[in-house]
Amino acid sequence: MKSRLWLFIGFIAAIWVPRAEADLRVFACEPFYQALLKEIGGEQVHVYLATTALQDPHRIQARPSLISQVRRADMIACHGAELEIGWLPLLLRRANNPNLYPGRPGHFIGTDFVKKLGVPTKIDRALGDIHAEGNPHIQTGPQNVIPVANALVQRLIELDPSNRSSYERRHQQFVARWQQRLDKWRTEIKALKGMPVVVYHDSWVYLEAFTGIKKVATIEDKPGIPPTSGHLANLLHQLEKNPAKAILYAAYQNPKAAQWLAEKIKIPLVKLPFTIGGTEDADSLEHLYEVTFQRLLERVKP
Repeated sequence: MKSRLWLFIGFIAAIWVPRAEADLRVFACEPFYQALLKEIGGEQVHVYLATTALQDPHRIQARPSLISQVRRADMIACHGAELEIGWLPLLLRRANNPNLYPGRPGHFIGTDFVKKLGVPTKIDRALGDIHAEGNPHIQTGPQNVIPVANALVQRLIELDPSNRSSYERRHQQFVARWQQRLDKWRTEIKALKGMPVVVYHDSWVYLEAFTGIKKVATIEDKPGIPPTSGHLANLLHQLEKNPAKAILYAAYQNPKAAQWLAEKIKIPLVKLPFTIGGTEDADSLEHLYEVTFQRLLERVKP
């Protein structure tokens, strides 16, 4: 009787495979990749998100829970261009998952597939948090979505060829929809071209390229370093002579210095979501840009 019971249990175990075990497991460094992977991968991809929109992606603690997720992952998807340099290499070393090392199919870096902007002409760490490979914040520009999606679908197929048809179908549908959105947005945001803005951190070069807004000043004197009182005084003097339409800051940034400047020169302080989840209404990839454009367009009016 016991032998028959064990034979039955063995048979059930052989034919029943939990779906979660069959899925491709991806460690997403930023919400941008979680959204893209869900669009293209669907139910075949299980995504673990390492950061939220209310965290500074430059400065994340390499917690044991993150190490555990990297150890179990089939792939990581991150911006790269040194954005995660303070924490991702440590996760990879401690997780000891060779499939995710640079150069392996499981190591996906989004900035490898777009035209990087903001590449510095001089590398000097005394100048602050400078990214030698260019600006890593590619999620601020919707024009970067399709090239990253094109590369991402090929990587998913390489790692999980059994689901190729599903990945290709979902990718084609997504790209078609996204192209329609890009065409729609380019028409709607024409009024933004040339609008002068102040930014807290130099995070928006891809948004600037897409919309035509013009950065006239940066609150951080050096990238990643809080502004000095002297720098703020200089900005105040500059903007009193040549006002901007708005001061932009990301949802995760401390607005104190920007708020002081906005009150002094009487221009609006505008919080942009920066990535998915940065504001309550920016709850998807599409809404990230819809909310961003809406908040900017509200400041175009005289």
